[in-house]
Amino acid sequence: MLDDTLLDDPAALRRADHDHALLALAGSGARVRTALRLAEAAGLDRLRPDGRPRAVLVAGHGSALTAAEMLAALAGTASLVAPLPPTDAAPVPRTDRATAPAVFTAGLAWQLPGWAGPLDLLVISSADGGERGLVALAEQAYARGCAIVVTAPGGSPLAEAALQVRALPLPFVPAADTSDGPADEERGRGAEPDLPAEDPAALWAHLAPLLALTQKLGVTPLPYDALAAAADLLDATAVRCRPDAAAYTNPAKSLAARLAGTVPLLWAEGPVAGAAAGRFAAQLAERAGRPALAGLLPQALTAHRGMFTGQLGAGADPDDFFRDRVEEPDPLHLQVLLLRQTAEEAAAGPGQAAQGSAGPGSAGPGSAGPGFGGAPAEEDGGPAEVPADDARPRSFGVTRAHRLAAAHDVRLTEYASRRPEPLHALVDLVALTDFAAVYLGLAAQS
Repeated sequence: MLDDTLLDDPAALRRADHDHALLALAGSGARVRTALRLAEAAGLDRLRPDGRPRAVLVAGHGSALTAAEMLAALAGTASLVAPLPPTDAAPVPRTDRATAPAVFTAGLAWQLPGWAGPLDLLVISSADGGERGLVALAEQAYARGCAIVVTAPGGSPLAEAALQVRALPLPFVPAADTSDGPADEERGRGAEPDLPAEDPAALWAHLAPLLALTQKLGVTPLPYDALAAAADLLDATAVRCRPDAAAYTNPAKSLAARLAGTVPLLWAEGPVAGAAAGRFAAQLAERAGRPALAGLLPQALTAHRGMFTGQLGAGADPDDFFRDRVEEPDPLHLQVLLLRQTAEEAAAGPGQAAQGSAGPGSAGPGSAGPGFGGAPAEEDGGPAEVPADDARPRSFGVTRAHRLAAAHDVRLTEYASRRPEPLHALVDLVALTDFAAVYLGLAAQS
């Protein structure tokens, strides 16, 4: 059950946010800037590649793999980008006297594809740097002649192994230490001490150096200032979605309240929105403890059709007057959230369009695109909810999705980013949904 009163109580939100997830998300833009600065200092700006690699393999776990999927979406079909998830796990005994078990991820193992060789690039990214399997993977790639780049905390076993295999070491930027001492550490252990919650903003510490590298190699066709502008956009979203913003002006709180008591189907049009939908599903599970299904149009229509014809999509009225609200729990209902990138240029004058292209995160009258269906646009051009009666052209897949939802009395809410640059549209959608997942988790757990 959602405590919607908590969403409008900033002090209560901060008390409920034991692991400081909202603060971590608010610092995402700063982490991107720090990661870019440290990557340049590590030698990335002096890199002179002979050409693009045949394939970019990205190994890691958690948000490192999410960053790899986002890189694949941004690279498109011009380059092969393959995430390398772990293939096995083994117990790892602790070498110290601590009673808590070793973190489960320390025993994960990875395997290079059989075709990987001197024409390919392996990127290993880790927030901890203590995974033995990633160290072994770096040694395996070195033996095969692959080019290697390692993103890991300085002084970690993985960072030291990077020097042994002649890899380019890039530092991982950790979150600022916001713990309140032993009380926070005790809460952080939770019921599964070997499976700790991941820092919700770690994604950007993985993605920023990865995009800076692939931009240098020509794998991702990004404008020269795209990464700096993405950091500004993260800052603007943090301001819009801050805890002391009222729910009716905070799009993340509004989205969290809308998803309460539902089983979300997270549909997306296009690979960029698809990567954002997959990330949102993972964050809803991690931060809110809620199941969600992510899918890419048009195949999601056939894959999820049974959800509409089943019990969840029966069109039952959650506000049934005769329902016993004391004895009967609130019923779960299906909800479709459709994410899109419309890539529409601002319809304002040329001078305003020029101001908007200077920095997507800059607030001002020239930085916002037009609203949908005459609705006012956000000041920083963030994702806008598309009205159901919007008359703008839609693809057949989106039109069919609306018809399917309407035929079964299932609410469909559409959020679209108007950014023409795919990276900025991705940041738009991910930043909003990350905050929404955290707010939903805090309000539900209270």
